[in-house]
Amino acid sequence: MVTGGAGFVGSHLCEALLERGNEVVCVDDLSSGREENLRDAERRDGFEFVLADVSEGLEVTGRVDAVAHLASPASPPEYLLRPLETLAVGSRGTEAALKLASGHGARLLLASTSEVYGDPLVHPQPETYWGNVNPIGPRSVYDEAKRFAEALTMAYRRAREVNTGIVRIFNTYGPRLRASDGRVVSNFVTQALAGEPLTVYGDGSQTRSFCYVDDLVRGLVAMLDSASAGPVNLGNPVEHNMVALAELILELTESKSEVVTRPLPVDDPTRRRPDISLAREVLGWAPTTQLRDGLCRTIEWFRASPGPAVRTG
Repeated sequence: MVTGGAGFVGSHLCEALLERGNEVVCVDDLSSGREENLRDAERRDGFEFVLADVSEGLEVTGRVDAVAHLASPASPPEYLLRPLETLAVGSRGTEAALKLASGHGARLLLASTSEVYGDPLVHPQPETYWGNVNPIGPRSVYDEAKRFAEALTMAYRRAREVNTGIVRIFNTYGPRLRASDGRVVSNFVTQALAGEPLTVYGDGSQTRSFCYVDDLVRGLVAMLDSASAGPVNLGNPVEHNMVALAELILELTESKSEVVTRPLPVDDPTRRRPDISLAREVLGWAPTTQLRDGLCRTIEWFRASPGPAVRTG
């Protein structure tokens, strides 16, 4: 079972599991996921889609060997618009997934996030770092939902011996990002293709580390197959600042757009880069896709996607 399986990452995970011969039940309420993300999966044998809100509980007939819990708004505009739903899926939704895994003797994979580190005071961030999070700021609805989900997962592991594994996902990009997603890669690409100014927040010196979605999914599958409790960082350890990213996207799109700056949002992290030593050690995992190559694939997907017309220049 993949909760949030119609989302950006979830739909790619569904396909990867089907490709290796697994049967997959995708559960999604389509609040941020999209049915069109499942078109390839729906053509395959062994796939089932269930329209449901995981926060209201999970009921499944038949055997369940693994639960990948990815359900949650993941971009700032989405979780800021739906704060209570974000907290609900991180709490009640996570417990529903844990209860399902417990009842079936299944392994549960929790998709947590680098946001648990907040605006980090340690760089790069290892899994042993406890984070620097504002628990009452606007972003806390996502940060604290994921931190609580991690605590709940570990409590079920200790108290009920549920087979659990936690991954902390860093910035991910690739095909199926929504144009309105609000994350920096989708923002820059759609703005560049439309000939609109690229919006950089702050002075552009803040950094992120960008992992192509295919690389991330390999890590998720490896964690599902492992016995590791985690948490394990999954992300690309190569760091890029926002101005350099904007310039690269302008080059790849051949856009004449300008770059404009806006004030930095509240509690927006200034630096973010994973230490993936543990992922290399316990999962044998590391990303292999170079940023330029991944961006070219992402840009081509946006060019081919239905939606508002885009132009270059």
